[in-house]
Amino acid sequence: MLVGIVSVKPLNKIDGIDHVFASESLLHQALTHRSFGAPHYERLEFLGDSLLNLVAADLLFQTHPHAPEGDLSRLRSRLVRDATLAEIAKDLNLSRSLKLGIGEKKSGGFLRESILADVVEALIGAVYLDAGFDRAYQVVSDLLATRLADLPPADTLKDPKTKLQEHLQGKGAPLPDYRVLEEHGADHAKEFVVACCIEGAWPTTEARAPSRRKAEQMAARLMLDQIQASDKTQ
Repeated sequence: MLVGIVSVKPLNKIDGIDHVFASESLLHQALTHRSFGAPHYERLEFLGDSLLNLVAADLLFQTHPHAPEGDLSRLRSRLVRDATLAEIAKDLNLSRSLKLGIGEKKSGGFLRESILADVVEALIGAVYLDAGFDRAYQVVSDLLATRLADLPPADTLKDPKTKLQEHLQGKGAPLPDYRVLEEHGADHAKEFVVACCIEGAWPTTEARAPSRRKAEQMAARLMLDQIQASDKTQ
């Protein structure tokens, strides 16, 4: 009786990443979710996250020589956020190489933004362990190149609370106060109602969101809209 032998195709490279792994096991680990088994990518993700932030900061420091620290921080946040990394993962077709447990597969984990972002960070960590810092730096630089060139002006990336505070400071007006008016729901389904108040000035604005931070940002956005509309009528 003949027994068929199933050959496993070697995996030592990801199309779109200019690096051939000397250690195939590192690449396999970087593509393995904890739901599939061990070793999985979480330790590599931790390492890659730090490298990604360092390289992104260095690239921005070089390409924006006159930008203040606050602008550099906002630009870096845009470069390394989950949404950006998930886009990179899709460009690399990483979902086809991901190793997920059955439950995670059924729930669409191969399309989940957070998982795709984690895998990109894990790959960066794996490249570093496989070939050192200079190689990892080049890989990150290549992955970020297009998005670095297409970054919007840093000022447009300011969150509503920052924009509101700066606008008020420019007018010499009091700074806003944020108050939680309501908080209810189970831990996994919280809802917050937050008010944005400016003493002796514009009417209070309120917003409802699943987190206090989001509710504050929404209330600030409403307040800023209100102030800017008032400015136009004066």
